[in-house]
Amino acid sequence: MPHAKRWLYLVHRWLGVLLCAFFAMWFLSGVVMMYVGYPKLTQAERLAHLPPLRSATLGTERLLEPADALARAGLAGPLQDLRLAVASGGRAVYLVVPAAPTGDTAPRPHRTPAPAVIDATTGERLQRVDAAHAIASARAFAQQPDAAIDYQGTIDEDAFTHSRALDVHRPLHRLHLGDSAGTVVYVSGTTGEVVRDAPLQERAWNYAGAWLHWLYPFRGNVFNDYWTDIVNWLSIAGIVLTVTGTVVGVLRWRFRGRYKTGARTPYRGTMMRWHHVFGLAFAAITFTWIFSGLMSMNPWKIFDSGAMPLRQQAMHGGPLRLPAQAATMQALLSAASPNTRELRWVRHAGHTLVLAHSPTGAPTVLDATTAAAHVWAPGAVAEAAAHLLPHAVVRTETLTAYDLHYYDRAAHTMTGGVDKPLPALRAVFGDPHATWVHIDPHTGAVLGRTDNHRRTSRWLFAMLHSWDWLPLLERRPLWDVLLILLSLGGAVMSVTGVVMGWRRLGMKLRLIPGRCARPRP
Repeated sequence: MPHAKRWLYLVHRWLGVLLCAFFAMWFLSGVVMMYVGYPKLTQAERLAHLPPLRSATLGTERLLEPADALARAGLAGPLQDLRLAVASGGRAVYLVVPAAPTGDTAPRPHRTPAPAVIDATTGERLQRVDAAHAIASARAFAQQPDAAIDYQGTIDEDAFTHSRALDVHRPLHRLHLGDSAGTVVYVSGTTGEVVRDAPLQERAWNYAGAWLHWLYPFRGNVFNDYWTDIVNWLSIAGIVLTVTGTVVGVLRWRFRGRYKTGARTPYRGTMMRWHHVFGLAFAAITFTWIFSGLMSMNPWKIFDSGAMPLRQQAMHGGPLRLPAQAATMQALLSAASPNTRELRWVRHAGHTLVLAHSPTGAPTVLDATTAAAHVWAPGAVAEAAAHLLPHAVVRTETLTAYDLHYYDRAAHTMTGGVDKPLPALRAVFGDPHATWVHIDPHTGAVLGRTDNHRRTSRWLFAMLHSWDWLPLLERRPLWDVLLILLSLGGAVMSVTGVVMGWRRLGMKLRLIPGRCARPRP
């Protein structure tokens, strides 16, 4: 037993020397991430920076009808996506993704192919995005015709563009808008759209927040291929450190009686004593956050259920095809609100529709043939959703409020910035994976799916790591105060460990020259 105790102390001591600095960094950077997230361009932000379609097209050349533009560009056949916006080079363009030749399910977002870009007035297809095109896109995004845009060249990846969702847009053009916020924007090298913005304050805080927290210093360099393994194994080592520290702390704590000093801890030095006390007090939350951080990586794909993909074409009645007697652009723009920034043609629940998107609120849903407002027949969307899987729908629920598995987070958070409208439909299937599918009853769009593996991930990662429990989130600043106090307590435990580790290393290093110089007996 004494030998086992000695190894327990040694493992904890030297893992602490290695990892306490990481622990301190994770606790403090986590507080920053509560308020400043990794740069992203949300749907609402993107739409807000696009000119209104109606005003942007007045007094200009007549817009081509979508079928004419596709024909001139040589893009015939079914489509996966079709949008119209003043989104590339400051010009109105159609952004087109042809339907995949095989398969029924839309690819994952980071694997979605980049759209082809067609000038909406000439039908000319964009071949490449040069500096002038990128500057025009940035100037339109800034909504200042005389903005002093500083073009900073092309990059493949930098500290703020590690997201895999940007892979189809690389290389990226980097430009500084010259505004008071010091905003840097990244323009797609394939479509000419602005795909990310990062104001100076957001970039600065990220070096103390997400960039550190996610160990992004190991991304974009010689360690890039090992980044996932580095995060996983540091987390596993951190779990071992926390468990051994808890055991050591309990063994050294006098629950009955006291040491000669009158204290329950045997340590006399301030750093040792504080590390012991704070280590015991914050052992549970430290273990919880390190473990849930490991779960965020989906280590070794443990949360991948292998469930069959959703049959979205079966739900929607085939891929998107423009109707033979399509509503004219003039009719669609007249039916849409004056603040419409983007028109998107979709095939949802057996109907070909046009969604007129504004920066705020739900999109206006128009019939693609008549341009009239589309109204769903009662139960039509739920009935179509039953075709998503070859299994019976156990029940369909209408959510009028968020719950533990369908909820909204602030846009800057890792899971925020995604459209989570209410009401929403939840179709519960009787398949082996207990699949739930959430659907927007306003547009007929599939919002997302979850199954037993993903719901487990929600508990082990999101709930434990972010504490996104609705009763707590709805009672801010209680959530803020609680997480900040726990983070600061964990930081004190970690910083005292850093000081102790530094002293231990210094003592060992000072002994080396003496041992080398000592004569043999």
